[in-house]
Amino acid sequence: MAGKRLRIGLRGLVLSLLMGLPAFNQAGQAADQFPFDRELLLDVAPMRPVKRVPVLSVEANGNARIDLWCKTVRARVELSDAAISIEPAALPDGLPAMMSDGQCTPARISADLDLLAALTQVTAWREQGGALILAGAKALKFRAAAN
Repeated sequence: MAGKRLRIGLRGLVLSLLMGLPAFNQAGQAADQFPFDRELLLDVAPMRPVKRVPVLSVEANGNARIDLWCKTVRARVELSDAAISIEPAALPDGLPAMMSDGQCTPARISADLDLLAALTQVTAWREQGGALILAGAKALKFRAAAN
């Protein structure tokens, strides 16, 4: 009887340990969880005098919102393991309604176009040190908003 209890106890211990291990992908590396439904801020200094920095928010269904330096666009995000594809909608013609005078300078609008181009060239993602790294022609680093 004691031997049977010991086997059941060991089996439960082994199952508990296995349940606590992270999932592994085909390469044998721990599979990261994409940070869905979070505001991810581009890890850059703001373009003064405005404090706004680009923000990426991706829903689990693949719908996304990209708040650029000046404007905001919707996008479609496709994920599979470590691969990612981002297809943003066209940049709107008009300026955002809540912007103050001088907030959407030609430099900021140019930065919007550059960031959109970089996002369309993203092909892979990974989590690194608490940040989301999007790899493509240009690496983009995003951090979760603290609020």
